[in-house]
Amino acid sequence: MQTRAYAESLDLMQQLDLSDQIKLIDKLTALVRRRLTTHLGHSILELQGLGKEIWQGIDAQEYVDRERASWNG
Repeated sequence: MQTRAYAESLDLMQQLDLSDQIKLIDKLTALVRRRLTTHLGHSILELQGLGKEIWQGIDAQEYVDRERASWNG
C-alpha cells in the first residue's frame, strides 16, 4: 500500500531528467544505508558461540589435518 507522500514523491521523481533521477537514487541509497547501519546496532560479537554444538566431540587439529589432506586430492 502506497502512502500519499510516496506517490507524490514518485510523481515528482518521474518529472526529473535522467541525470537528476540518478543523483536522487544515489542520495536516497546513501541515506537508507546510513539509517540502516545506525538503527541496526548489531555487533559481529553477537554471533559468538553460534553453532558451537556442531563442533562438540571433534578435535580441531584432526579436523584441520583432514581438510588439508583433502586439498591434495
